[in-house]
Amino acid sequence: MKLMTGDLSPYSAKLRMQIYAMGITDIKFELPVEFMTGKFKEISPIGRIPALEVDGTIIPESEIIAEYLDEIYPDKSMVGDTPLERAEIRTISRIADIYLMNNIFMSLSQLMTKTPNQGILDLLLGQVNRGIGALEQHIGTGDYAVGDKLTRADCTLVPALWMCQGTVPRLGGENPIPAAEKVAAYWEKIQKNEFAAKIIEEMKRGMKARLDGTEAKMRAAAIEKEKNS
Repeated sequence: MKLMTGDLSPYSAKLRMQIYAMGITDIKFELPVEFMTGKFKEISPIGRIPALEVDGTIIPESEIIAEYLDEIYPDKSMVGDTPLERAEIRTISRIADIYLMNNIFMSLSQLMTKTPNQGILDLLLGQVNRGIGALEQHIGTGDYAVGDKLTRADCTLVPALWMCQGTVPRLGGENPIPAAEKVAAYWEKIQKNEFAAKIIEEMKRGMKARLDGTEAKMRAAAIEKEKNS
């Protein structure tokens, strides 16, 4: 199997954290040249990472891939032990994906314009705050998001909260985590987990590559190589 992934992609990061935590060793990580040249739709019609290649078949969308991994490695599954626990894990993962990460991504488009639309930013960041508020009601008070062990809820939350902490202030909003007591306590604790810490370091590496121009140079080199091939 091959996971098409990138360091800074939070949707990819949540899968890498799941893979590390499950102890899966037969998945290769790769950022395809097609992604860097803007032709990733030739591999996956959705055109976004992550995507998992299994025997020539492409599985898109992080949550679908996460479910697939739980199904093919049932003895290592990270989706909970009871129907109610599984529902809570999926709820938290959905909040992180849709209300936090998706709205942050849409907000980032405003940084690329000369005159950002404040109305759009207010709307999208308002949804991020709404997500944090919902998360505050669902998240547990122990070391993990749900129950007494690491689950897929944690795998999705770690990159999502890292994005909230580092990106929302760049968009002109306040980091929403400190205002939510249970979320803030959870975030402080989960960063000490070995798999969470590994993912955070990978995302920091990806952010550094973007800010120092390394990522742009890699894309330019890939495009130039394609032209000359």
